[in-house]
Parts: sequence; structure tokens; C-alpha cells
Amino acid sequence: MRKNAVDLRRRLYIQFKGEEGLDYGGIAREWFFLLSHEVLNPMYCLFEYAGSNNYSLQINAASFVNPDHLKYFEFIGRFIAMALFHGKFIYSGFTLPFYKKMLNKKISIKDLESVDAEYYNSLMWIADNNIDECDMEMYFVVDYEILGEVKCHELKVGGRDIAVNESNKEEYLELIVEWRLGRGIESQLSAFFTGFSSVFPLQWLHYFDERELEILLCGMQEIDVDDWQKNTVYRHYNAQTKQVVWFWQFVRSLDQEKRSKLLQFVTGTCRVPVGGFSELIGSTGPQPFCIERVGGNKESWLSGSKNEPVMPLPRSHTCFNRLDLPVYKSYEQLVEKLTNAIEMTEGFGNE
Repeated sequence: MRKNAVDLRRRLYIQFKGEEGLDYGGIAREWFFLLSHEVLNPMYCLFEYAGSNNYSLQINAASFVNPDHLKYFEFIGRFIAMALFHGKFIYSGFTLPFYKKMLNKKISIKDLESVDAEYYNSLMWIADNNIDECDMEMYFVVDYEILGEVKCHELKVGGRDIAVNESNKEEYLELIVEWRLGRGIESQLSAFFTGFSSVFPLQWLHYFDERELEILLCGMQEIDVDDWQKNTVYRHYNAQTKQVVWFWQFVRSLDQEKRSKLLQFVTGTCRVPVGGFSELIGSTGPQPFCIERVGGNKESWLSGSKNEPVMPLPRSHTCFNRLDLPVYKSYEQLVEKLTNAIEMTEGFGNE
């Protein structure tokens, strides 16, 4: 990461220590996915979840507990920029207001709804009602807690002495929304943007809006099985082969999390490209999801203790988005083997 921006924008070749994988794209996808999962982990206090039911990330105002936090934010900015430049997805996305800050777009009260619905509703009540009739005794000041300490912040100079009324509540709402979505993180944002823009100039992003930027970084969140099946090709199988029918039956039985794990097992990422499965990329360009038949007779496998064939686990080729699917004898066997492969297998062998 200490290399200059030109070097970080060159073709990447990633190799995991102790593994023999050749990187035609699949290993780089997993590297970005795994590293982003680590550096964005809220356990490190650099980021936090937006809410108890919202797993989008926002900068943690208490990140200063780590004296080197600004160096980490600059590093993460460069890393995220590399992911965007090389077209790789990261593990978890940020809040929409965070993307708007990246695009230098004005934050509005509506942006608060996706981050803190309860706080948003309380501010909307203020916006929709005549507060002069309510005797609310509000001032241009806000109290907040950080690391167990209650602090007071003036929204404007002398704010603790300026009462909020019907004539100035619009200014109050604008200031409090800006504070709520940026409280105590100015230096962290600056460090992040410094690192990001050193690799990927921020002005290059102005062709997109915040939702498009989220999709470019994270891919599509929901996996459309119909689109997946429609854009899958087969080798030595066909769409009516019972093993293929069982495979899609298995996929449809999974929840979104397990579908994501299956997709990551085969392609190196749990995210779907912006245009859906028709735009999956492999080592040589566009590469559709592929299911290939392997084996098919008893002589193909090692024999068990009772001279019965021992069916191997499915094997993935992430650089080619290909799943080698043995000719399993039953749906239950396919489910067992695929589940074991997804949960237990890591790495790329010699592919």
C-alpha cells in the first residue's frame, strides 16, 4: 500500500501464503473480499453499524481510542479505491450518507431515515408541526454520549443561548442533520478521502449517484436465482439433467446468506455485478457461471471399504466461475456434498 498510485492501478497478481493458486482474477476477488471483511470489522472500533437493524457501516466517532486511527483510515481509503478501480467487490457497504459525502453531495434530512429511523421521525415531527405552540424549550445545542461521557455540542456559535422557534427551525434541522451524520468524524473522513483520492480521484465519481456507487463497490445485495439460472451454462450436463435440477432445487432452498456463500465458493465473491449474472467476469473477460459434469462411473472414484464409490466434494474454479459437479446419485447426497464444500473448503488448489 506504500506504492505510488500508478503501481496500485496496475494489473494485480495475488498469491496467498502456503497456497499454489494462479491468479487469473478469482484469487484477487477473494483477497479484496477477505481483507475488506477484516479492516471494516466493527470490532476494531474504526467503523460501527448504523443501527441495531442496519448493518451498513459508518465511521465510529470513538475511533480515536486507537492513536494511529487516522493512518488506518488513509490505508482503508487507498484499499477501497483499489477495489473500485479494479472492479472488485468489498464485503460490507457503507451508509448512503457516507457515499453522498464521497460524492460531495449535500446531506438532507431524508438521508437520516436509512441510518436512524427513530431520530428521523422525531425531526420530521418538528418539521411538520408548529413548535411555537408546543413550548419545547429547544436550543441550537445537542447533548451526546461518547465512551460513557456526555458531551455538549453547539450547532452554531452561541447556540446554547439561541432558542429554536418556528422561524428558525429549518436552519436548526439542517444543522442537526449535518451534525448527526458527521459528528466527530471530520478528521477520519479527511484521512479516508486523502487515501482514496491518491489512487482514485474523487472527481471521477461524479458520473454516479450514491446508490450506483454502492452497487459498484458492493454489487447487488439480493441474489436473483432466476437470473442466476438463466445465465448459467453447462458442460456435459444440460438443464434437464437430474443433477442440475437438484442443484437449482438446492439453491432455491437456501437463504440469502448461504446463497452468497455458494456464489463466493464458485466465483470468489458473494456479490453479483451491476448488470446481474450476465456480466460475470472471468480470467479472459466475460465468463458465465458454469456447471461442469465430472466423473460419472464407478471407476472414476476411489472405492470405499465395501467396494462402493466414494463421491468427492464439488470443486470450484474461481477464475473461470466454474463448478465441477460430480454425478451424485440422489438429491440428499448432492446437498450433503455441496454443503460440506461450501462450509469447509477454502483456497484454490492449483487453479
